[in-house]
Amino acid sequence: MNTPEPTIQNILDSNTLRWIFVGGKGGVGKTTCSCSIAVQMAKVRERVLILSTDPAHNLSDAFDQKFSKNPTKVRGFNNLFAMEIDPNVNLGEFEEDLVGSEEAAVSADIRKTIGHLMTSFPGVDEYMSYTEVFRLVRNMDYSVVIFDTAPTGHTLRLLAFPEAMEKSLSKVVSMKNQFAPILNQLMGLVGMNSTQGGDLTNAIETRLPIVKEITKQFKDSTQTTFVCVCIPEFLSMYETERLVQVSYIFYFGTVLSSFVSNYVIYYYGLTTH
Repeated sequence: MNTPEPTIQNILDSNTLRWIFVGGKGGVGKTTCSCSIAVQMAKVRERVLILSTDPAHNLSDAFDQKFSKNPTKVRGFNNLFAMEIDPNVNLGEFEEDLVGSEEAAVSADIRKTIGHLMTSFPGVDEYMSYTEVFRLVRNMDYSVVIFDTAPTGHTLRLLAFPEAMEKSLSKVVSMKNQFAPILNQLMGLVGMNSTQGGDLTNAIETRLPIVKEITKQFKDSTQTTFVCVCIPEFLSMYETERLVQVSYIFYFGTVLSSFVSNYVIYYYGLTTH
């Protein structure tokens, strides 16, 4: 019986994929695999971005080039860019992530209020990763984005974050009229008047369609795929199985498409193996 050739050709051949997540247990070679996929995608796509969401970044080591929170062209490529999300939350840098700099009517106080609300959320690392996705969807600068993710738990929370954000923002918008007096009182407690409170909810409402679009794309198997990386060792295989079960039930549906078993050497043509 002939062993099929291991390949990711199905990913390279897809013209509709926009988001490729590479995940798995810590230490199995996710960064190596994600960088390899990015290099191959750069051969068939116009503009490719590889983005590290792991607080312990390894992209700079993999490419032997220093990267930052801003997309930087990888040496030797004209269409491959890399960036590492800064795990340190800087309030001043993302006060406008949900509000947007173009809303001149929204005051600095409202921006600061939103920033403080977002930094108080559990899982702020996931939020920082999500804001980068938000910007990418809004700007549409790259034909495909590869995520070099943190270990399994962090990755699942990141992928669940858009839907959780959508539900939360939808709830705020739906409650705007029903609980307007209460909201006005709460706004007063943080030093905002009713007009500013209305600006706040309106700003959130204008961002809701983009949040919904991210959720939709993440659940669309023609636009999003997940590559599971593991090694032939019990704990890694066990966590990969758990990742598949949890993600299939709760997050992706049919988006899981490829598996990489790392640290495996194939002996082609040798009769002793």
